[in-house]
Order: sequence, then C-alpha cells, then structure tokens
Amino acid sequence: MQIISDLPMALKGIKVVEMLGLAPGPFCGMLLAEFGATVVIVDKIEPLMIEDVLGNGKRNLALNLKSPKGVKILRELVRKSDVLIEPFRPGVMEKLGLGPNILMADNPRLIYARLTGYGQYGEFHKKGGHDINYVSLSGLLSMLGRKNLNPMPPINYAADFAGGGMLCAMGIAMALFERSSSNKGQIIDSSMVEGTAYTSSWIFRSQKLPIWGKDAGENILDGGAHFYNTYKTKDGEYMAVGSIEPKFYAELLSTLNIKNSVNDQFISDPESQKEMLSNLFITRTKAEWDKIFEQVDACVTPVLTTEEAAAYPHNKTRGSFTVSYDGKIAPTPAPRLSRTPASSLASQRPPRHGEHTEAVLSYLNYSPAEIAKLNKEGAVYVEAKSNL
Repeated sequence: MQIISDLPMALKGIKVVEMLGLAPGPFCGMLLAEFGATVVIVDKIEPLMIEDVLGNGKRNLALNLKSPKGVKILRELVRKSDVLIEPFRPGVMEKLGLGPNILMADNPRLIYARLTGYGQYGEFHKKGGHDINYVSLSGLLSMLGRKNLNPMPPINYAADFAGGGMLCAMGIAMALFERSSSNKGQIIDSSMVEGTAYTSSWIFRSQKLPIWGKDAGENILDGGAHFYNTYKTKDGEYMAVGSIEPKFYAELLSTLNIKNSVNDQFISDPESQKEMLSNLFITRTKAEWDKIFEQVDACVTPVLTTEEAAAYPHNKTRGSFTVSYDGKIAPTPAPRLSRTPASSLASQRPPRHGEHTEAVLSYLNYSPAEIAKLNKEGAVYVEAKSNL
C-alpha cells in the first residue's frame, strides 16, 4: 500500500491495523497516522452508525470476522504489519481466533496493543464501562468538582484520550523502539483506569503539599482559591485567572487597582475575595479584559471557544489549528518535531465503509475474481464502484 506522505516523518513505513472501536482506539490510530504511519481500519460488514471523526487519512477494510475467510484475511494483513490496535473486552479476539498467541506466532515482530477500560485481568476486566467509570476508579474523579457539589467528569477527555489513546500510542512507540534492537514484538496492556491514574501522577504524589488538604473545590488548584479561578464578564463570557506566584498576583492586583497586600494572598478569606473579583470582572467584556491583560504578565487569559481558539493571534501565529475537510476546526499535531514533523490529516475525509477493501486485498495478492467472490460470499464488503 502506498505510504500517505513522501515527507520525512517519524513513523513513515510503519503499518498499523486498527480494529474499529470508539474514541480511544481511533485517537491512538490518528496519532500514529499523523506522525507518518499507514493505518488500515478493520471495519465490520455492517457499517458503524456513529461517524468515525478521527478516521481522516486512514483506509477502511470491511471484514466479516465471523467468517473463516475474513479471519484468514486479517491474519494475512497482520503478517505484513507492524502494529495491531484492538479495543475489545478481554477474550473477544481469542474467540475469533485472533489472539496474540496466534497473531504473534504469525508475526513475531508484531506490536499487539490491547486498549481497554480495565486492562486484561482483574475483577473488572470483563465489565463494560465509559470514561466516567474509568476516571472514577482511577481516583481522579473524586478530586474534580466545585465545593459542595457532586464530582464533575471532565467530559470524556481524561480516560479515553489522555490515559487511553495517547498512552497507548506512547507504549506502541516505545515498543517499536525496543524492537529495533531485539527484533521482537510484544503485547501492550493499556488500561484506561491505570492510564488516567498515571497521567495524574503529580496530583497523587503532591497530596502532602500545602496546595491540597481540603475537600474538593476548596483547594488552590480546584476552584478554592480566588487567584486560580474563572470569572464571568459583562458579555456572559469568562476570563481565567491563574495568578499563583506573588509576582503574578501583584500584577493582578495592580491591573485591577486592588489595594490588597500581596502578603495576604494565601491568608485572606477566599470567598470574599472571589466575590470581589467577580464584581470587577463583570464590569467589562471578555475582549476588553483580554486587551487590558495583554499588556501585563499576570497569568490572566480569556476562556476561548473552539472557534475563538483557532482565530486567537498566538494560536494563528503558531498554526495551532487547521480546518478539516468539512470545514470544522481541527487541532494540528503536537508535539512538533524539528526534522520529521507530523502532518494533520484532517483535510482528508474519513474513509467510506469498505472503501479500501479491494485495494487492501489486492495488496495481499488477491485477484479481482477472488475479491468478487469474497464479496459475494459475505466474507468482505467492497464499496460499489458506483459510489466512488
């Protein structure tokens, strides 16, 4: 199969098979693809009803894995690949005859990445779950929320993406690096519960610091401090204040013409100070405050919508966002590598269901007649030519 880009890219030449799933798996595949890997999504015969919004630039192979011929095709593809990403509950791939004992016997250099909520063993390993459940078991959710309110899940960011897809991609990159010396693949057990906890390591290990010690929503970093909070503006928007260090706090006080002493920052009543700042920020619009704080270094910034973030001068200068094929805002890849930078695939549309089945089978040396027969038998789904 043709490599996506002719540019020098960190993962150019790496071939990835991504078993189709939701959110974390596609994000992991997106990271690898935008850093140069060629990614083939293995879809079901029946199309997924939810759009794969992270499938841009990937290929789509529709297989019936309940068919022996479909299983055979996947094994053939994996033999010629470097990485397999599978997001199913433990045991599913084994029941299909596609567990690591089989696929890694076919291809000893294979990196077999298993991305699940609870990991491959443990009391919960066969249970269903979503981001909120993984974050709750990680310990992180107990720390998220305003004073006297229920814990608030951070949408589906912490487990699905930070602790899930991103850490799985990091594990794949490390396994690929190790393979360069051992010439051997390995299995990655990527648990979103553990990933969420691991990305929260500083929070866990800093609990004895004076910034913690109170109930959720009453500490310095979780909304308890007046100098680390958000404030509503005259136009119903918000400003973010992060003036923790005394020098930044002094700039905040000076800019707002507050006569308080910097020395009272940590000992003054936080609720009365929040009320004071609320009464000040509500007097001007977000744009007005942004203009004012643009001139000073007080760690005060506007809370931007996704559209505003893409148009914001600093982000525009760095090219932090691009436009997807359908006109939506898409972040550009990070981090930036100086010699082998990643390239956003958002401008390419996601593949259609079964769009590349014929091309992938041809790559595996199936003839047109064999492909037509497999399609007729229901072992694969080939997108009709009239749809192209």
